[in-house]
Amino acid sequence: MQHNSTREKIILDCDPGHDDAIAILLAHGSPVIDLLAVTTVVGNQTLEKVTRNALAVASVAGITDVPFAAGADRPLLREVEIAPSIHGESGMDGPELPEPVIDLDPRHAVDVIIDTIMAHDPGTVTLVPTGGLTNIALAVRKAPAIVERVKRVVLMGGGVRVGNWSPMAEFNIVIDPEAADIVFSAGWDVTMVGLDLTHQALATEDVVQRVDDVGTVPARFVGELLEFFGHTYREVQGFAHPPVHDPCAVAHVIDPTIVRATRMPIVVETTGTHTLGMTVADLRTEAPADCRTSAALELDRERFWDVIVDALERIGNPKA
Repeated sequence: MQHNSTREKIILDCDPGHDDAIAILLAHGSPVIDLLAVTTVVGNQTLEKVTRNALAVASVAGITDVPFAAGADRPLLREVEIAPSIHGESGMDGPELPEPVIDLDPRHAVDVIIDTIMAHDPGTVTLVPTGGLTNIALAVRKAPAIVERVKRVVLMGGGVRVGNWSPMAEFNIVIDPEAADIVFSAGWDVTMVGLDLTHQALATEDVVQRVDDVGTVPARFVGELLEFFGHTYREVQGFAHPPVHDPCAVAHVIDPTIVRATRMPIVVETTGTHTLGMTVADLRTEAPADCRTSAALELDRERFWDVIVDALERIGNPKA
């Protein structure tokens, strides 16, 4: 396929997941993003299920010219931990999932990530992981040269002041904290789009209405996702409206004034009894000049939903 040199080239590494699905649709529909590849990793559900879900999203959106590849089916060292209480038995309960219209790339996701980075000019490809960081860590270990070639990493995970899977840790980090430690300490620029930011990205009634008003097959799909996701967040975590985490990372790449980040030192706790998976941000003083990590803290909520609705309108009605 032809890749546009003026757009932001991204590899989306995900574990769909309701909000991952919206992140894929945003990346596909945004005029600012050039989606190079979609890779999957165990997380919200088993690798088999999240990969099936990713292919279903491709069907909904009419994505036929982007490689989709399956990756790690377990964390680096730990047992698999999934989130059926939030995402359901399929990992994307709610809408009816269409049959895949594209085949999986035969390569492992780690090789797709490495090959895609190496096939493009240095400093042009941004990694956007929205699940556990196993695939990205494996890619760093297998091909350390990618660290110098990647433009930056914009990940959904962690939090400066809040956890969700434990008092101190967010799900994507705590399911593979060793992988997260590798990614945060690799020496490239890392922007953490964590819970401090994503808990501002609530799908309130007015948002759901805006999505419904688009009236297309992908928009109806998103509406059904939000309905299920909203119910589980109310039941399990007490949210009146569901936070839509993963598209926030894509939105930061689209326009960093929508999802605003602040430079600060961040390390991942891998040994704490009560703090395993915590992203420890040092807010004591101004970040040193050589600091390569940032955390997103401020969301322009109106413009965030604007870019999602705009992407859905641009995708149109590929399945109608």
